[in-house]
Amino acid sequence: MAAKRLAPDIETDAKLHTEKRLKSMPSFASVIGEVMMARSFQSFVTSFEPMLRRVVNEEVERGIQRTMRNMSRSPSLRIQAPQPAYMKLMFANNNLPTIFTCNKISDINGEPLKLQLVEQIGEQITQKKLPHHVKVEIVVIDGDFPSTDREIWTVDEFDKSIIKPRSGRRPLIAKDVNYTIKNGGDGVTVAELEFTDNSSWIRSRRFKLGARVIGGISNGDRILEALTHPFIVKDQRGEVYRKHYPPTLEDEVWRLEKIGKDGKFHKRLAQAGIQTVQGFLKLSAIDPTKLKKILGGKKGGMTDKMWESILKHAKTCNIGNKQYICHGSNYAITLDATCNIVSINIDGDLYSTPDFISRIKNETIDELVKNAYENWDSLQELDIPVNQSSLQLFQGNNVAECSNTQECVMPYDIVVGGLNEIEGGDMIINGMEFGNWNML
Repeated sequence: MAAKRLAPDIETDAKLHTEKRLKSMPSFASVIGEVMMARSFQSFVTSFEPMLRRVVNEEVERGIQRTMRNMSRSPSLRIQAPQPAYMKLMFANNNLPTIFTCNKISDINGEPLKLQLVEQIGEQITQKKLPHHVKVEIVVIDGDFPSTDREIWTVDEFDKSIIKPRSGRRPLIAKDVNYTIKNGGDGVTVAELEFTDNSSWIRSRRFKLGARVIGGISNGDRILEALTHPFIVKDQRGEVYRKHYPPTLEDEVWRLEKIGKDGKFHKRLAQAGIQTVQGFLKLSAIDPTKLKKILGGKKGGMTDKMWESILKHAKTCNIGNKQYICHGSNYAITLDATCNIVSINIDGDLYSTPDFISRIKNETIDELVKNAYENWDSLQELDIPVNQSSLQLFQGNNVAECSNTQECVMPYDIVVGGLNEIEGGDMIINGMEFGNWNML
């Protein structure tokens, strides 16, 4: 039998049920608040949407632009239009960087400049031959034209860059400046041209030679003008101070780079008796340390870089075929014009390969070469081909007859390998090794 619930319990349950129902029902204020919040959010969305669309559109456009730029930079993606062909005049050889007035204009090899008519498509250049003659005129151009590295310019730009002579002066270029490229020809040689004035009076201080077509051509196509590399024009009196490329043995020593005429290095060398390029090269071969000291070393302004530049220039000299023979009782040393060993002849055996000479060289050989340098004027001088055997020149030496290659008696007056000097004496040398030279 179920127990009856008491009245207080029933009342308590009813009260709790009523409170739960009241809590679950929203209040009027909260309902109003939610409605206002919904309206505010809708208003926010309505106002934010255009701004969001604009930002998205801008970012999309930026992305498209970046993609297009990358495509244009990529050779594999870029579609190249065929480049048009055009005709132009062109100097076929390079001019000298410095030219003197009243001297014929030439290229770096001393040859006259050559002017050609060519056709260019992109980077490809081919010689062009027209069925008719083309008349051209040589003019002087400002050394700074064009202002950029561009290869094409207008006719007006070219004409404005032409340099006119100074007031009261002769035309800048003497001789005839008009040439004709004949039909089917390979070009024309631009010879006999000379400058009458230096280039120091214009802002760039440099000139260029230009070539332009005069009279046009029959079909009306333009032929682009030619330009040389820029160069400096100096007065002829400055030529007496010019460096020689290459120098000669007889050139005065100031013809070498970094050594100015009557400058401090020139005076120091002159005081030491070094007057010519040959004298400079001879001492550099015998005692380079002494030569550096004469020039003053770093304290005297002769840096390592300057020294290397002078020596490099001097060694471009053509030393010729002259050879100088230093004789001893059982040896002969052949030197070239700059005091370098060409061959060594000992008791009739000739050693002339550079590798072998470097192996047998020692203090005694160096001393003999130094002695030859100091007595240069007394050496036997011969003008012969370099490859001729110096063995033919070895005469008058006291060489003993040897019946056995293992044993030979000979006069010996060279100190090598720690042996004592024996002048006019006899010494037994086994194995034909010339004492303790250890040549093999």
